[in-house]
Amino acid sequence: MSDYPSGLTLRPIERWPAPRTKQPGPSPFSAPWRSTLQLLDRELRAIGSGNRPSTAVLQIAMREQDFRLDGLPRANAIPTHPGVILSIESSKGPLSFPCDRFTHWQDNLRAIALSLEALRKLDRFGTTPNAQQYTGFRAIGSASSTPTESTAQALRALELIAFPDTDGVDPSGIASSDRIKRLAKANTHPDRTGGDSDAFQRVQDLIKILGWDEGRA
Repeated sequence: MSDYPSGLTLRPIERWPAPRTKQPGPSPFSAPWRSTLQLLDRELRAIGSGNRPSTAVLQIAMREQDFRLDGLPRANAIPTHPGVILSIESSKGPLSFPCDRFTHWQDNLRAIALSLEALRKLDRFGTTPNAQQYTGFRAIGSASSTPTESTAQALRALELIAFPDTDGVDPSGIASSDRIKRLAKANTHPDRTGGDSDAFQRVQDLIKILGWDEGRA
């Protein structure tokens, strides 16, 4: 999509997760829009899993009809407010970054991209074991989580976990719910080499969203 990062989907805001900023103000940014998109692309790649950039959803306060068929906002579309939410499927787990501090949505997106950069730089100094700096941005497991993932998003996330080497595509061509669920669990189980308890819990959450709880797959 134009100069937007690959793997980024744009769509309307479903629900704002907190009280809105009463009086958004001007931003301190002077960088061009292209620079913001380049920064966002770099940070989504940096926080991705392995050599793959993260998949992400950018929510803007526009209506469905304000987006073109290619997913980009129409040139004459005017948001109802400047807030945006960037939700990311990352190597740190599912993350959600809402921002409505500034008067233009593009500036709020730049603020999020700069925040991603700052959070990543904390890893350089070894003071944040287990990526603790991302805790406040976890998109699942919090009462204020947003947006709630659709079944399509949950299925895509689970497929990426189950088949990490083929970009979420089952090489066998079977791709049954039972197979996806079983491999996703196996790939993240804490007892497995390279397994992770947070990732395993993430799989459990995705299974619930899909309605694939034990005995129902």
